[in-house]
Amino acid sequence: MSNGTNFVDRLIVGCGYLGRRVALKWLEQGLSVAVTTRSAKKAREFEKSGLHPIVCDLLQRHSLEHFPESKVVLHSVAVDRQSGQSMHSVYVDGTSNLLDVIQQRANRIFYISSTSVYGQSAGEIVNENSPCNPTRENAQICLEAEQLIEASGVDSIIFRLSGIYGPNRLLARMNQIRQALPVPGNPDAWLNLIHIEDAVSAIIAAGDSNLSDEIILVSDDRPIRRREYYSLLADLLQASPPGFNATQKDPKGERGEGKRCDNSKLHQLLLDTLRYPDITVGLPHAIEMGHRN
Repeated sequence: MSNGTNFVDRLIVGCGYLGRRVALKWLEQGLSVAVTTRSAKKAREFEKSGLHPIVCDLLQRHSLEHFPESKVVLHSVAVDRQSGQSMHSVYVDGTSNLLDVIQQRANRIFYISSTSVYGQSAGEIVNENSPCNPTRENAQICLEAEQLIEASGVDSIIFRLSGIYGPNRLLARMNQIRQALPVPGNPDAWLNLIHIEDAVSAIIAAGDSNLSDEIILVSDDRPIRRREYYSLLADLLQASPPGFNATQKDPKGERGEGKRCDNSKLHQLLLDTLRYPDITVGLPHAIEMGHRN
């Protein structure tokens, strides 16, 4: 199945939790949107939504040859743990294949990266000018993919996203709190988060702008301690206050106190205000909407 056209306004490579929401917003704007998937079943679902599906695999370069020309390519691929593909293959080799194909076919590329590329771990404030010296392998891979984008010559915006939360994105943590299981890791370490709707809004705003060759850190207005996050979550679930096991390793491998993300550039260039500036607004919404779905 292909998109059946040689040009689209937007091409989304990786149409998952973030990409699909962006795709539907662009459709609402009256734009033509092609999306990629490795699944023929998902392709049929996308087609019913008004999207132009392209069945392909980033690691199979020949499958990308029929990509259309586009004004913007959103590269938002995540690793499918069931695929057997390594993170390095998907993020680095896949990005390299994509760049080879779109060099002469796209005006701009938007790349979804992560604030994990910062290695700071003593509570430092970081922004787009802060040095990136990641110590974890996953973060090093993210940075390597960013560097491929920057070296490609294609006009780009690299979005470094904090931890995305939103409806149906909290299930594991909610179950953990309901079962009164100790939360692993340092309760006083910093968390940096972004509500899915604000992440989408940032990308839509970038698509409406003339920005290029930028790095933009996408995080909400207030870094929080892990203790505050889990305490609010427990309160919203009417569960017992959370307990912590500081001697147990954090599941994401965070070290020390973590870092605090400064979103000033996001406000300066793309969004004057956020709909969900911190978890006191965003977490109740995420839980309520998750129950509705």
